Amino acid sequence: MNVIAARSSLDAMVASIAAALRGTPADPAAAVADALGAHAADPLLLLGRDCPCRAETYIRHLLHEDAAQGWAVAALVWRPGQMSPIHAHKAWCAVGVHRGRLTETFYTPGDDPECPVQTGAALRRPGDTSHGPARPDAIHRLANLGTETAVSIHAYGLPYGRFCTDLNRVFAA
Repeated sequence: MNVIAARSSLDAMVASIAAALRGTPADPAAAVADALGAHAADPLLLLGRDCPCRAETYIRHLLHEDAAQGWAVAALVWRPGQMSPIHAHKAWCAVGVHRGRLTETFYTPGDDPECPVQTGAALRRPGDTSHGPARPDAIHRLANLGTETAVSIHAYGLPYGRFCTDLNRVFAA
């Protein structure tokens, strides 16, 4: 019964994301973030799915891909102290926190193009969402600064097979 409920929770989230993307919304990241917000903190969302962490860095686990429509959803697992590099996205992105807490730090381009300047930060709790466009000046970093493992759900406007090559512009700083 629990595995069926978990499958239904994940299916409901995917259906909500697909519905949000129908009709080509003006801001797909915002539309998908709204859809994620209704499902991200659902305790059954990942029940029965194996999403282990990795000692050296956060790790992505594919949850769903719609390659034909050009988007995918992944669960990212963050151990305490793990963080993304400072980056901007080459595709739209929406994030919802499933478990734990993440700190999202925002940056603006600096005088040195490789060294963005921090402008603010926000603590993201279960159910909180964030989103960003495919824009080189929309720069941020996610970090687990807490003491427990965190899990976030990320939807991106490109197929999963392109995440490693076409998703982020990483900054040296």
